[in-house]
Amino acid sequence: MTSADLKVLLDQLIAAWENEVAEFKQAGNEYDTDKIGEYFSALSNEANLRCVERAWLVFGINDKTRAIVGTDYRRDADRLQRLKNQLAQGTEPSITVRNIHVLDDERGRVILMEIPAAPRGIPISWKGHYYARAGESRVPLGLDKLDEIRQQTLLQDWTAQLVAGASLDDLDEGAVRRARESFAQKYANRFSSEEVERWPLTVFLDRARITQNGKITRAALLLLGQAKSAWHLSPHPVQLTWKLEGVERAYEHFGPPFLLETTHLYQRIRNIQLRILPEDQLLPVEVSKYDQKVVLEALHNCLAHQDYTRNGRVVVTERPDRLLFENEGGFFEGQPSDYLEGNKIPRRYRNPFLAQAMAELNMIDTMGYGIHDMHARQAKRYFPMPDYDLDEASAVRLTIYGGVVDPAYSRLLIQKTDLPLADVLALDRVQKKLLIPEEAVTRLKRMKLIEGRKPNYHVSAAVAEATANKAEYIRTRAQDDEFYAKLIIDYLEKFGQATRAEINKLLGSKLSDALDDRQKYNKIGNLLTKLRRQGRIVNTGSDTAPSWKPAKRIT
Repeated sequence: MTSADLKVLLDQLIAAWENEVAEFKQAGNEYDTDKIGEYFSALSNEANLRCVERAWLVFGINDKTRAIVGTDYRRDADRLQRLKNQLAQGTEPSITVRNIHVLDDERGRVILMEIPAAPRGIPISWKGHYYARAGESRVPLGLDKLDEIRQQTLLQDWTAQLVAGASLDDLDEGAVRRARESFAQKYANRFSSEEVERWPLTVFLDRARITQNGKITRAALLLLGQAKSAWHLSPHPVQLTWKLEGVERAYEHFGPPFLLETTHLYQRIRNIQLRILPEDQLLPVEVSKYDQKVVLEALHNCLAHQDYTRNGRVVVTERPDRLLFENEGGFFEGQPSDYLEGNKIPRRYRNPFLAQAMAELNMIDTMGYGIHDMHARQAKRYFPMPDYDLDEASAVRLTIYGGVVDPAYSRLLIQKTDLPLADVLALDRVQKKLLIPEEAVTRLKRMKLIEGRKPNYHVSAAVAEATANKAEYIRTRAQDDEFYAKLIIDYLEKFGQATRAEINKLLGSKLSDALDDRQKYNKIGNLLTKLRRQGRIVNTGSDTAPSWKPAKRIT
């Protein structure tokens, strides 16, 4: 904005004076950043409630006389702009001043901070506290206003909104060409590719449900827009981010058109071939670390279900053995487990316009098969099942594994290719040391796929001996109590006596590796008690410092 524009704006704000969306302060050389943050929260929330796009916090005005008196607040330009980052760090969800304008009036320097309205349905807090305005005062956000914001309809589809000022010139030619090809492929039984190619661009885009009556929507810019046109969607970052973590670290941002850029992001992922079984096994199997269809399905789901009103980006983190996908907003319809069998059809979408456009371009389906297909494809590759981590309304995190967690699990899937997905899911939880329902335990034990005692289930002997390293199996299989009792008796007969520490050392490495240290300690204590009650050993020491000897040596 020019100086003339700023003067006009300032005059308009002063004429309206302090209301719920404007605050004036004289502000000296320093002004408490926490107070600015509280005003930021209050003004942003009030702008939301009054359906205006922005609010204003103005420094350099006497709040009694309404006169310009000037301010020395952060005269260094870089330090002034750093205020944006400070505010972003203290607000939740993270949001910042759109612009900080400086007007050098003849009466003094004036700072005008442009504060965006809180997203629909999401109040803005400063360091965990919500604020509002009551006349000219800053007050805590009342429950009535808090509920009003949170109950704002989420059915207003952000992706369906028309973008003022955007035109067909903002679309990427390569993305439009790919869109025609994908659409023609989806409807090959109705239209020939030549016919689709002959349609005028506006006709094609409307038929593909990307535009509305030839006008550009936010969905159109996300899927087909040029990177340089992303500013139309500000303050949304309009980004996919790939991040590499491990010995090497790297990252890259990808902007529109997402129809093309999701594939480019996939190509950044290190997708090597893996040998699941060791070289000395009879049936070594090589598979790619990641399945392209699984990765793109996960990434496209992030785009389709992202809560764009939260102004966040989709992040894909590549770790040495897995991929982590994160998108803003809670799981919108049901729970991920509802879709595992492929029978549930979602009744609603957070972004129905975008979801429909992506379905028309063959990026996703709208029948709820995606989650089922990802699990089924991972099972066919003998890899662990995907994991979902839901953070209420904040974010959805999906983990796709690119390595083996338990070799026995992968060997079992290779041996038994006809296992129902429900059993594969239960076995996956066993290998991850997670609880499984009792009915699943009974079923898997009856099929001799697992053994052990709750909660330390593991691959059964029949499977382990046929498909796994037997020495590894013996380390995890529990022996009979008499086996351990004989070790204790033999030790005492040879050395005459033993302390508890010596017996712990004797049995510690021989007990099942499925037991933790506490469970091993209790197991040894139970064995000693059992032998004492049988009259086979005695304690000649104290309860706190026992000294165990064979019973026959006592005279």
